[in-house]
Amino acid sequence: MISQLSAWLAVLVQLLGTVIGVFSARYLQGELGQRRYVVGLSGVLAAVQILLLADHWLVLFAAWAWAGVALQQLLCFYPDRPFALLAAHKKRIADRLADALLMAAAALAYLEIGNGSISELLRHVASHGASVALQLSAVCLVLAVIVRTALLPVHGWLIQVMEAPTPVSALLHAGVVNLGGYVLIRFAPLLDASSFARWLLVIFGLSTALLAGFVMLTRISIKVRLAWSTVAQMGFMVLECGLGLYQLAALHLIGHSLYKAHTFLSASTVVRQTRLQMMHGASDTMRFSLLAAPVLAFATVALVQSLSTGAVWPWWWSAVLALAWAPIFWLPAQISDATPPPWLRLLAGFGMTVLLTSAALLGHVMPLGVSNAPNHVAGIVTLPGMALMYLGLAILQGPHRGLAAWRRWSYAGFYIDELYTRFALKHWPTRWAGSVSTAYRPAQSDMASATVAQ
Repeated sequence: MISQLSAWLAVLVQLLGTVIGVFSARYLQGELGQRRYVVGLSGVLAAVQILLLADHWLVLFAAWAWAGVALQQLLCFYPDRPFALLAAHKKRIADRLADALLMAAAALAYLEIGNGSISELLRHVASHGASVALQLSAVCLVLAVIVRTALLPVHGWLIQVMEAPTPVSALLHAGVVNLGGYVLIRFAPLLDASSFARWLLVIFGLSTALLAGFVMLTRISIKVRLAWSTVAQMGFMVLECGLGLYQLAALHLIGHSLYKAHTFLSASTVVRQTRLQMMHGASDTMRFSLLAAPVLAFATVALVQSLSTGAVWPWWWSAVLALAWAPIFWLPAQISDATPPPWLRLLAGFGMTVLLTSAALLGHVMPLGVSNAPNHVAGIVTLPGMALMYLGLAILQGPHRGLAAWRRWSYAGFYIDELYTRFALKHWPTRWAGSVSTAYRPAQSDMASATVAQ
């Protein structure tokens, strides 16, 4: 049986696939590998559609594996670029690990209920609860999603695929990488029966969002910043599922897909806006105090919620959303080429927070076929992490000279991906590893120069 969310996402994939295909025809005009690109793009879109409509473990497994294989040739569209080969190699390793975990989850579920139907599994969990085998199945499923969704510590390949053509980046960031969020929402009843699985989502999601949020502010390249933004958004999406906020995660998935597709396909406009932002800077007189911004955000969220007729949110839910949206009030918003006055920034922040809160409330009335199951303890634990992220983002935006060492570490992603890359090349070496090492040294010098320049 096709769920309502699956139907919505199937339509969304068709829309994005059409737009990316039309854009690709112009973008790759004159390239020699156009036929290979069309085959890969068609394979990815077909695999994603099958995954969205799958109601059997084997179909889900085959579609997800097929999407990864078809995406490999798109990531290596320029086979002479060493970082593209490295990204594809690291993704291949992560995919095989995720495949093994997904097969383990499917096998445990099959042994428990006697068939591979996903709908039957969810009905069994609703009627009889989850046995130890099904709870282990949920843990394996969560670990598979963590690996597939480019969360810590295997997030590096998503950053290095910037060597691929821009429409491939749009396809990956707007569609393929979001599949992990859909799978978690699809198996929500199974996750609710395993507290350990949900805590894994909270831990990995929050830590990924924290790291990616810090790194994103120190990068100069527009596409790389967008890639780190995707890593952060995937962390938030997984965190939302761990907190049991499945309606919010579903809306987040849809909104992120549309936003990232538009952003990558209009990268030239983003470059212009970012240059304006860097020229204007973020002076202390043009942002609200660290205390006022979250207070204003929380008041706005509470006001919109009180005026709505939807379900009442737990207080920690409103606080988490307020901390996530508080930077809207003080981050430099490029409304025009001229720096807007403080009162206009306040009005813009209030309006954007109202729109975001209204969108979150929309999940209660939209026919998505998804219901929430809030984890109150995890929500309270998440608040300090969100507060740390908010303070870190605010401090990194300021002109503090004593933060040079912190900015260098943040720029390098705290060297987590370097450790994973060395581990991967040591245990799964390739014939082109030497060219990657040669290309990696100048990249490190560029990183140091850019950090000193900041």
